[in-house]
Order: sequence, then structure tokens, then C-alpha cells
Amino acid sequence: MESFEDLGFCKVDFDREKRQGFPEVIYGEGKTVEQIQAIMSKLIEKHGKVMVTRVDKEKGATLVKAFPLAQYDTTSRILLYGTSTQQFGGEVMVLCAGTSDLFVAEEAAITAAWMGCKVTRLYDVGVAGIDRLLAYRDDINKASVLIVVAGMEGALPSVVGGLVQRPVIAVPTSVGYGAHLQGVTPLLAMLASCASGMSVVNIDNGFGAGYQAALILKLVSEGVNHENPVS
Repeated sequence: MESFEDLGFCKVDFDREKRQGFPEVIYGEGKTVEQIQAIMSKLIEKHGKVMVTRVDKEKGATLVKAFPLAQYDTTSRILLYGTSTQQFGGEVMVLCAGTSDLFVAEEAAITAAWMGCKVTRLYDVGVAGIDRLLAYRDDINKASVLIVVAGMEGALPSVVGGLVQRPVIAVPTSVGYGAHLQGVTPLLAMLASCASGMSVVNIDNGFGAGYQAALILKLVSEGVNHENPVS
């Protein structure tokens, strides 16, 4: 099989799954429906599955008509076709500070689930009402990897990082008032956090957080059985 195919407007990377563990994911924003449809057809032909991120409702409706087995989620703006053949041990928990952050949290949760992770959700547990978070402390400590999504001043990941002995992936969002600077303030706060073991992805990058969490659980699954790594 060729490692890629040149469609003129793009080069579809068929070798991505072999190199990185997951097939190429289509970034839908800025692409036409026709371009997305052409790339989807090639990836489905080679892999039997595909994920498209940042797809607006109009494009999503058109693509579901073209691919009736596809599913479109309006909150995350993700279009999925097919499911993962991999199922990793452990659990990814996605937490978000407020309901306004759900579009990023769901992008992370759906990405990790589609890539083979068991995912649980804990939403609207921001530090303005910290008792809401602490009420679920036992559940939080059971998770293998935590994705923590927050806008405003971005305090939630630091708090969670101080409660657990697990990797915490912090995701700043563009949700907040003026001095929040469209997500720059929580991004810098998370980068400057004193909570150990915390990593930070870009503003609104739920996909990147979900992907990173899946790679962590994939690595753990491979480490359990060195002779038969997950493929």
C-alpha cells in the first residue's frame, strides 16, 4: 500500500496509523464539504474509520447524508465514522470548570473514546464552588489520566493536579471576560502551575488532549505485554 495519495488539494496520509498508532484525523475547519468528503472516502477505504474535527452543523448534515453510517455531534463539532478496534485498559476522566467549556471538553472526551479509551465525564466543577469538585474526589483518584478543561483564570487543573498521582492534561479555553484575553490568561496560568505532573495543550485544543491521553493508555497497554503490543 502506498504511504499516501495525492488528491491535488491534499496528500492523504495512509501510513499515519502505522507510524503513530491512529489514522490521520481530518481538521474540518477551512475545508469545503467536497474536500472533506474526498478525504473521508479514501481514509474509510484504507482504515474503515475516520474522524473529522471542527465541522459546523451545515457541513455535518451534508456529510451524514453522504455517509449514512457517520455520526455528528453538535457540541464538539466532531464527525465520526466507524469505531476503534483497540480498547485500552484504564480510564480517562474529562473534567471541565463550567458548562460554557463543554465544547472543548466533549472534543477531548469523544476523541479519547474513539481512539479506544474508556471515558468518564465530570462537568461543571469549577473552583468557584470547589465543594462540587471535592464531592467526587474518590472518583477522580480512580482515573488513570485526567483531562482538565477550564477558561476564566484557569485554576481548576492546578487544584486537580494537587489531588492526584496521575498525569493531568490541562486545556485552557477561550471562554472568559476581557482580561482573560481569549484564553491566553488561563494558558499562561496553566503553564506556570506549581502542580507537578501536569502538561498543557493549546487554547481550545480538546482534540490534542484526547489524543495525548489515548497515547498514554496505549503505551501502558503495550507495556503490560511486550511480546504482543497493541496494533
